[in-house]
Amino acid sequence: MKLSRIIFLGLPAIVLWVIAIFILGIFLIKWFWMWTIPGLFPGAVASGAVAARISWWTALKLSVLVSLLAAITNISKK
Repeated sequence: MKLSRIIFLGLPAIVLWVIAIFILGIFLIKWFWMWTIPGLFPGAVASGAVAARISWWTALKLSVLVSLLAAITNISKK
């Protein structure tokens, strides 16, 4: 998305969009973790090396990390 298109949306729309993406990201990360990690790594979950479920706080941190990586990828495109 080009900078001129972002400015055209206005600040309130951008803030709401970012908040919605973070909230959606938190739910998707919690759901993804709950269904895939125990299935892919049952031995690690059983031994306690990897948690079968993650907290909301951890999901928020992972959502921020994924968002930053996506932003870096989009900014670096020409």
